Amino acid sequence: MARGSYNFPGGGGGGGMRNQMPFDSFWGGIKFAFMRMPVAIRTIILATFIVFIIQMLGGQTLNTWAINYLGFDPSFPTFLTQPWRMITYLFLHGGFLHFLFNMLWLWWMGRAVEETVGPRTFTVIYFGAGILGALLDAGLALVFSDALVIGASGAVTGMLVAFAMLYPRAPIMLFLFPPIEARYFVAGWIAIDILFVGAGDGIARLVHIGGALGGYLMIKAYQNGKDLSLVIRYIEYLFGKLKPKSGGKSKSKRSKNKNMSIVQDAEIVEEVEQTELDAILEKISKEGYDSLTKEEKRKLFELSKKD
Repeated sequence: MARGSYNFPGGGGGGGMRNQMPFDSFWGGIKFAFMRMPVAIRTIILATFIVFIIQMLGGQTLNTWAINYLGFDPSFPTFLTQPWRMITYLFLHGGFLHFLFNMLWLWWMGRAVEETVGPRTFTVIYFGAGILGALLDAGLALVFSDALVIGASGAVTGMLVAFAMLYPRAPIMLFLFPPIEARYFVAGWIAIDILFVGAGDGIARLVHIGGALGGYLMIKAYQNGKDLSLVIRYIEYLFGKLKPKSGGKSKSKRSKNKNMSIVQDAEIVEEVEQTELDAILEKISKEGYDSLTKEEKRKLFELSKKD
C-alpha cells in the first residue's frame, strides 16, 4: 500500500486535542478523524461511501441497474443524451479495494490541495477532471472501447496532478521504495496509463489521462488568477434564489423588463461578496491572517480593491 507524505499548508500539530476530545470509543475516534477532514473531501468521501454501501447491500439486481443507468457510457449518442452519467459514474465502484484506494488517494493528496485552493475551487477541479476524463473516453470510444466506466479514478488522477503542480517536490512514500518527488511520481503514473491504453486490462486508461489533463488545465487557470470557485458560487446563488424568505411569504412578481435580470444578478453578487468578506475578516480576527488559504487571501485583496 502507498501513502502520501507532505507538509500541510498551515498544518499545525494536534498537541492539545487529547484533553479537548478524548476518544472514549473506537467509533468516536473515527468520527473525530472524519470531521477533521476538509469539508469538500469529507462530503465527497461520505457521498461515495453511501453509494458504495447501497451497491453492496442492494444485491446484484440493484447494482447492475446502477451501473447500467448511472455508469458512464461513452457510446454515441448516449453520452450526449444522458449527460448526468459524467457525474454519477464517479460515485460508483466495482468492489471494496476499488473504492478504498480511490478514497485513500483522494484523502492523502487532496487535503493539501483543498487547504490551498479552498473547498469551492477544489470541488470544481475534482468534478471537472472527472468530466473531462469521461469526455476524452467518449471522444476516442470508436478507436478503443465503448465499455461502461465506473469509479472516481479519473477525478482522483486530476487531483494527483493538481497536488504535483502545487507541491512538485513533496516526497511520496511508497512501500519498499525511497521517497519520490510528487512531480516524478505523478508523471510516472500518467506514463503508465499512456503506455497501456488499449491493453484490454479493464482499466479506463483514457479516463485517467483525461482527468490528468483536466487537473492540469484547471490548476494552470487557478495559478493564472482565474476564480474557479465562481462555478460553485453561481450554483449557490441559484439555490439561494429558490429558497423562500422567512415567514413563508412568496416573492412579488418580477418586472418583465429583461434588463432587470442584470440588475438582480449584480445585487446578488454584491451581497454574496460582502458575506464572503465578512467571513474572511471574522476568520482573521479569530485565527490571524496566516490562517487564510491562498484563495481567501486573493479574494480579500480583490474585494478590498473594489471598496
